[in-house]
Amino acid sequence: MHTEPNAGPGWWRNAVIYQVYVRSFHDADGDGIGDLSGVRARLPYLRSLGVDGIWLNPFYPSPQHDHGYDVSDYCAVHPDYGTIDTFDRLVRDAHRLDLKVMIDVVPNHCSIEHPWFTEALAAGPGSRERARFHFADGGGPYGELPPNNWRSIFGGSAWHRVPDGQWYLHTFAAEQADFNWRDPDVATHFEQVLRFWFDRGVDGLRIDVAHGLHKRAGLPDHEQAGHDELTGDPVNPHAWNQPEVHDVWRSWRAIAEEYTARTGRERVLVGEVGVLDAEQVAQYQRPDELHQNFFFEFLRADFDDRTLSDVIDRGLGTIAASGSAVAWVLNNHDMPRSVTRYAGGAPGAGPGDVEVGLARARAAALLMLALPGSVYLYQGEELGLPEVTDLPEEVLADPMFHRSNGVRRGRDGCRVPLPWASGADHFGFSATASSTPWLPQPGWFAQHAVDYLLDSGDSMLHLYREAIALRRLIPAFSAGDFRWLPTEPGVLAFTRGDGVACVVNCSSKPVCTPVDGDLVIASDPEAGEKLPPDSAAWFLLRDES
Repeated sequence: MHTEPNAGPGWWRNAVIYQVYVRSFHDADGDGIGDLSGVRARLPYLRSLGVDGIWLNPFYPSPQHDHGYDVSDYCAVHPDYGTIDTFDRLVRDAHRLDLKVMIDVVPNHCSIEHPWFTEALAAGPGSRERARFHFADGGGPYGELPPNNWRSIFGGSAWHRVPDGQWYLHTFAAEQADFNWRDPDVATHFEQVLRFWFDRGVDGLRIDVAHGLHKRAGLPDHEQAGHDELTGDPVNPHAWNQPEVHDVWRSWRAIAEEYTARTGRERVLVGEVGVLDAEQVAQYQRPDELHQNFFFEFLRADFDDRTLSDVIDRGLGTIAASGSAVAWVLNNHDMPRSVTRYAGGAPGAGPGDVEVGLARARAAALLMLALPGSVYLYQGEELGLPEVTDLPEEVLADPMFHRSNGVRRGRDGCRVPLPWASGADHFGFSATASSTPWLPQPGWFAQHAVDYLLDSGDSMLHLYREAIALRRLIPAFSAGDFRWLPTEPGVLAFTRGDGVACVVNCSSKPVCTPVDGDLVIASDPEAGEKLPPDSAAWFLLRDES
């Protein structure tokens, strides 16, 4: 049995948060790009879905080399997405609907068009301005070689040479220069950024690359660095997960707690921690650091009973045991959609068996929503959207695709603009018929449009709506208790408290339900005393007294 410690009240502990990739959510001004006014217009839809809040991907001024994760101004709004007044109206409307608002903060790197970086280029080697970044002299007789052998996550060297001969570090695209967090100006700047957005009513921050920021002093070579210039290096021990990064999160947590105490509204910090060891991830969620981190092991797990049970145990046994709550995720803007992953498909390699993928995604949704902790849904997940695996190469915008010379297709396939109306131009994504969405939508999106799914009684959208509502209504889902039940091979079953059980059939054959209870919701309409293959169900347990 796992019992989730209760370290105090918190809206985030059992919340369902909806991730909005603003550029692809809804286009209110008709330019083919989603915007904050479009998000504002669709808030009633999100309220009807039953979520507790939204997380907005970056909407800051940016040259868009990595679609907003190359920030040139951390305290403003890109004109494509609106204005600061638009943002303020969005927050006010969301709060009126009792929806929390979280925003993305990108502290590891900024755009090379950020004023600090342009000042650093102009100031020259050895200047105070360059100390805010990682500038270094090159190797070789003429400084023609990078300062070390680190590789970018997007492929190629992690260093770029500037005209005066020095190099700067970029662990992502060359247009994204890494900050030097050993320079005090950087910490001061981001404390001001936090206060700017907290003052505007933001309820929480999702922190990009939260395991980055600090680099090993001296920037030594990575002893096991690969030599394939087309692929990235996500596990460089000198570039990631340095001990000093925890000091940053203690500082940020103190600011969040200050605002919580002053306003009576809890401000939350959620990290993207790309560390593979669950014990290491849990260290970021100590009581004086981040409130939560996404538990990516769940997203990466195959639809297999042993794999899933092991992953769930690691999450509950490490992160929840630290006094926090696990943040479960199945999709996000950086990964192929779960329908396609479960179908055996991949970007550039085809959709796989979509029918199987959709069945498994429906079952995984019920599994995830039944687990202790919070849930983060990526937009379109509730529509059962598969990955768009066959986007033409000429429209691909992800720097991962271009820096790898096409070896990696990149992440555009999960970022295609959402379908709202099956019979409308551009499926209702844009306000005007004349606009063209920034990425093309395939014709089969019509069967995943919101209006189409609302007219279908057993759609993925109805499944999510009903499950989220039941999650809130059934008292046992608010309890921390979690207990595995004995099952036959291929089946997962567990109880929450004394009132409800979740059963998942990961096998290829129907199985008898291993609990004595009344069916309340199932991913497959044929579920009853037996569960079909690739399905899940919740049962209200009968009182044996």
